[in-house]
Amino acid sequence: MKRPFILLTSGMLLAYIVGYAQPIDEVYNQKIKEYTTDGRFLPSSVLNLLDDPRVPSPLKHFGEIIGAPGIMYNTTQIYGYFDKLAQTSGRVNMMQIGMTEEGRPLHLVVIADEHTMENLDQYKALLAKLADPRKVQAGEAAAIISQAKPVYFLNGGLHSPETGSPHMLMELAYRLATDTAAYIKDIRERVITIINPVSEPDGWDKQTDWYNRYTKSRTDWDDGMPSRPPYWGKYTVHDNNRDGLQISQELTKAAYRVYYEWHPTVLLDLHESVPLLYISVGTGPYNADLDPTTINEWSLLAQYEMTQLAAQGLPGVFTWGFYDGWYPGYLFWIANNHNSIGRFYETFGNAGSNTFLRDIATSNYAGKPATSREWYRPEPATAKVIWSLRNNVNYMQAGVLAGLRFASINGKTLLENFYQKGVKAIEKGKTDTLKAFIIPKTQRDPGMAAYLVNQLRAQAIEVHEAISGANRGDYVVKLDQPYRNLAVSLLTEQRFPKDAEFPPYDDIAWTFGLLYGVDVLQTNDADFYPDNTLRLLTENVVYRGSVRGTGSTYLIPYRAQQTVLSSLFWLKANDPKVGVEVLDADVVLGADTLGRGSVLFSGLNASRARELAATFGLDLLATDETISADKHPVSLPRIAVYHSWSYTQDEGWTRFTFEQRGIPYTSIDKDDLKQGQLNDRFDVILVPRLRGAGKDFIHDVDRKLGPMPFTKTKDYPSHGYPDSTDDMTGGPGFDGVANLHAFVNNGGALIAFDNSTAMLAEVGVAEGLSQKSTANMLHPGSVVQARARVPSSPILYGYPELFPIFRGNGPVLQVERQHRDRLVLQYGAPTAKQDIEYTGPILGLQGAPTKQAEKPKNYSPKDYPYVLSGMVRNEELILGEGAIFNVPVGKGRVVGFTFDPLHRYLNHHDAPMVWNSIINWNHLDKE
Repeated sequence: MKRPFILLTSGMLLAYIVGYAQPIDEVYNQKIKEYTTDGRFLPSSVLNLLDDPRVPSPLKHFGEIIGAPGIMYNTTQIYGYFDKLAQTSGRVNMMQIGMTEEGRPLHLVVIADEHTMENLDQYKALLAKLADPRKVQAGEAAAIISQAKPVYFLNGGLHSPETGSPHMLMELAYRLATDTAAYIKDIRERVITIINPVSEPDGWDKQTDWYNRYTKSRTDWDDGMPSRPPYWGKYTVHDNNRDGLQISQELTKAAYRVYYEWHPTVLLDLHESVPLLYISVGTGPYNADLDPTTINEWSLLAQYEMTQLAAQGLPGVFTWGFYDGWYPGYLFWIANNHNSIGRFYETFGNAGSNTFLRDIATSNYAGKPATSREWYRPEPATAKVIWSLRNNVNYMQAGVLAGLRFASINGKTLLENFYQKGVKAIEKGKTDTLKAFIIPKTQRDPGMAAYLVNQLRAQAIEVHEAISGANRGDYVVKLDQPYRNLAVSLLTEQRFPKDAEFPPYDDIAWTFGLLYGVDVLQTNDADFYPDNTLRLLTENVVYRGSVRGTGSTYLIPYRAQQTVLSSLFWLKANDPKVGVEVLDADVVLGADTLGRGSVLFSGLNASRARELAATFGLDLLATDETISADKHPVSLPRIAVYHSWSYTQDEGWTRFTFEQRGIPYTSIDKDDLKQGQLNDRFDVILVPRLRGAGKDFIHDVDRKLGPMPFTKTKDYPSHGYPDSTDDMTGGPGFDGVANLHAFVNNGGALIAFDNSTAMLAEVGVAEGLSQKSTANMLHPGSVVQARARVPSSPILYGYPELFPIFRGNGPVLQVERQHRDRLVLQYGAPTAKQDIEYTGPILGLQGAPTKQAEKPKNYSPKDYPYVLSGMVRNEELILGEGAIFNVPVGKGRVVGFTFDPLHRYLNHHDAPMVWNSIINWNHLDKE
């Protein structure tokens, strides 16, 4: 039985109920009440939409209100409605800001009063000035702030199963365009609202089709039916909100374009996951490089919105007790990183428009159940709720309206803060001890140094190039610039507190130099590079490799450069008669020492050598000397990348990385494993990180739900891409696993990442590996020290003995002592206890031992710490254990990474170990 509707109004909303120039749409009101499951879930601020005679409401346009059960709108319909608003109202405009990987448009909607809409360029120019205080003359800032208007950026639909925001934003836009309430007029006149209603159109359409195909008929939330499709975007799923540092996906690039054009004062990203509404502040620890003004602004806005929603009687609204505030790679951190305010909501969602009984009693945040009354949750919800899409829309819209109201009242203060954060950053760059970062021209992989420079420039961080003097060719990041704090964050090590009360929300380290394998130096001398020796970069840099030396034989001196494998596949496609060999021993060639893994070409002409060098940023060496060292021929393999149907996130990053590098592959699934005869089609099968245990690898999506096709049809046109199947359920089964084992046994190379290595060990394919109990260890994404235990392994060609890798939480694997030779790379620098030979007396041994135990190198933990950036608790549980295993299985090999070397297109320095495994796939026994 529904509770009666008792509407509580705050002082902010008293003016809302009087003085309408247009009549209230009572039909809309009644439907809102009908679809809201409890009067306590209905804030007064979302009622009383006007019935405008010119501008169509969602009810007039669609024939139903927003939040109606059983109805989901696709991107064409959503953009169609916004386009209709723009056609009928001078207060609304819509513009395209990008195109997705699958060819769908990305649109931005702008709403303000008519005068503001006619002068948008002027307002954008004012904010651009405030963004860089160096462009503001002394005494000019106050005048600019008095003329400028805050821009409030609402981002919706980033995570496709979070279905409330794209719908809510349509109703909100109509309200902002038509309402005559005093506070709405203030918002229109004083704030420029920009809306990205569906920031992941590819995934949104897949989710809409999924709902209509599979979940619209559901009546029980806990029935086991997957609530979301296997793919969202072409490459990323949930991690599309972890791309803020890489800027690799089209939706992220679009968000950056919007930021740099508009310089929004506030960016609010609308999400769904926790009951009933979370307003972000985070529990801390907060990012140490963020201006404290921003952290205080989080709390300021959150408390205002909490108060307004409490005044309207909404239960289950809370702040603080979720998330931390540390990692800068979320989409909304585009704003935080650039002196604006980035924040997010989490409302409660049902991954569609069905209404369900939801149990929230088992949900815990910051160590407390979601039903407990706390200072940050003064009015909790009941243990169970009947929850609808309309409830979700109500909560989200009421919060957004309160936030917009705050900006309309306090806009000048927010703009002053925005400006002053830039002022402080510039001043700190001048007065702080650290004055600049240096990226020297001499690097192991100059192409990655250029990439790092370009990534900084993508963040609007200024980079100079030394154009004269002894250090000509170096890149310099001077810190007297508005985004000084972001530069420091990206180029220095992170130190997450070990004693933090709550575990981190995500990765905790992102040091670019370590992740990219690029040397980055610091200087405290502001005059080390005089200004007249520097040139500000105005476009991206490209490292063009060259050919030095004379002769008709060409080599690539190998240092684990990122593009070597890419160049070999390119060469195979363009000049297949060229022979390629890899050196298995160091070679001294004049003044050069060519390390293991160096590439020797035969039949490569000078023109093609120069083209290869320039295209892939590789330096080649020409010689006429005969190379007589141990070497083996390269036979580039046929590569398959495996995906399950229950989890495609990391497989998507793998596909993206392969395509960015120009590495050909075939995507395979359970049906390919069941078909067998894998060696006839492939030489290398790569299994990216999957979730679950061995049984999940075998069975995957529950067969009782089948058949579940993921195919493109007339009714579900977004499905069937980037892969399709007639039935997602059942997994490869025992036969498929047996066929995978046979593939390796017959000479194939199986490469597995992270948890997938543990899964393959559990099902018996990665023979001899077992999990070690590390229940007391906390290992969130951090950069840690690794040591080559078998330096001669082709997997480690090009790497030194000690180097950084990126590892997050995941299983730790081990082998019996007699198989420790399978452990190619270990975690930590010190020699593991089990690798130290016994040197004491031996009872019963006659005479002295014939072989003296070799004393291992002494790498003390104090001098060679395990954690290079980030934090690990109880790290002793992983020291000396295997980071990479090279496991012989019949005629083939399983290369088991116990971390993800292709994590989110971030840890590029780790990737060449995968490329090494592919280049040398049929020579992995060389040690």
